[in-house]
Amino acid sequence: MVPATAVAGAIVFGMANGAIAASFAVSGQTFKVSASTLEGKGFTQYGGLAKEKNGTVHPVAVSAIDEAKLYDLCQSVKVPGMPVVLTINAGGGGTPATAQGLLIDMDSLEGDAVFKNIKIGRDATDLEPTAQAGSFGQSADEVKITGLKQVARSTSAGTFALTGLKLKVNVGADAKECF
Repeated sequence: MVPATAVAGAIVFGMANGAIAASFAVSGQTFKVSASTLEGKGFTQYGGLAKEKNGTVHPVAVSAIDEAKLYDLCQSVKVPGMPVVLTINAGGGGTPATAQGLLIDMDSLEGDAVFKNIKIGRDATDLEPTAQAGSFGQSADEVKITGLKQVARSTSAGTFALTGLKLKVNVGADAKECF
């Protein structure tokens, strides 16, 4: 019983710190995330798959960041077939939203990026043991992205602190996404 408890504890600890991806079915709907600046430590990126409950699979770029600061964060999701957009804003006024063990499955990413000590072309299994052997990966000690615009399928984090959180359901003419 003690070894099983230790293994379970290690898995929970790894998930909380972003070392092990939490497995869950994605909705099939994308959402948008923007930030004036993202500053991260411990960055890795590799290819992966996001799977819906009905079995539909989406190829994604998986980005993991050990510690992240997001300034002027905006997240939006549009309700299909309706003029309704849910928005979440945080990290304004110079006090960023922060995340520990941030893991993002995304379709696209835009912005101006600076990487410190980047290694491009690594085998993805060196970054994430469950990745496909021989697939492309990259890592960096630090990343800074200004003018971040991202379309994502899922986000998880061990801790996500949203300072100055504002959630709003926008209807009609006010139903605008982050970008």
